[in-house]
Amino acid sequence: MSEPVRGRTSGRARGSAAGTAVAPHVRLANDVAAQFHHRDAAAGAAAVAEHIRSFWEPRMIEQLRAAAAADADGLDPLAVSAVELLP
Repeated sequence: MSEPVRGRTSGRARGSAAGTAVAPHVRLANDVAAQFHHRDAAAGAAAVAEHIRSFWEPRMIEQLRAAAAADADGLDPLAVSAVELLP
């Protein structure tokens, strides 16, 4: 069984009420998305997608894609929209 994620997380990234840990790629995507919620949805999603393209390694991007495709619990809707913009 894996250890729970420790460290700074946003309120949306803490997992379900049952206390399950959030996967690191979901937590990071939510943290990035939280920085762009002040923008309109399209601009925010584009900014999150650009950050992911610029700074994330391919393995993490694939994990995030899988989480978005599986409707991962706790994944910020802005992050889901950003995944749809990734090449």
